[in-house]
Amino acid sequence: MQQSPITGRIFAPNELALLDYLWSSTGYPDASIWPNNTAALAGSVRSTASLSMAAGLITSEATLFGGRPLKRSVDFFLRAKQQVAQGKTIAMLVEEEIAANGIIFGYGRPLANIDERIQKKKKKAQELGLAEGECLKIALAINDYLVEHKKIAFNIVAIDGALGADLNFTPEQFHLYMNLCFYGGQPSCYLDALARPEGSFFPIRCDSVVYNGREKRVWDNN
Repeated sequence: MQQSPITGRIFAPNELALLDYLWSSTGYPDASIWPNNTAALAGSVRSTASLSMAAGLITSEATLFGGRPLKRSVDFFLRAKQQVAQGKTIAMLVEEEIAANGIIFGYGRPLANIDERIQKKKKKAQELGLAEGECLKIALAINDYLVEHKKIAFNIVAIDGALGADLNFTPEQFHLYMNLCFYGGQPSCYLDALARPEGSFFPIRCDSVVYNGREKRVWDNN
């Protein structure tokens, strides 16, 4: 087995399997996802594959989603682990972090209350024997507290960040490892736009579409 070029460490087979899953379960070809959207727009105007992929990856480095929040999440869980060991409660952790930074990265989701990816990753971590890490336990406990007291739940950044922290990545190391995790969905969206007439891919909001067809129908599943 080879050393990781990022950490200099040799990971166990189950750890490698989890790291591989974090990548493969993140990038998928939906052109409404912002990095894929950018790659498709670039393909639609006939930019090169390399420039289109680079542009897509750049837009995955947003302040509220993608690589930057993930890096902040790992930092938070590493600090939280130390503080819990020193006797701080989950309530103290949450309230102090919100007071200091106004947010806990990995919690709250602007478009939906439930992140459908969480259960899949928790299940995979359990299958691989990696679901008992201290940071993951803290992440779950914080979620319970926030759901009860703030009416917000975790998103996938909290799970990924906690797993990265439990695998002993530093924030910078995990950011470097995960910064390509969105890439998997980009090529298909780029190629799909490339196969269509130039300039025809232009995503718009659903409420901007004027529809004059049939009224909404009720589907009978019986």
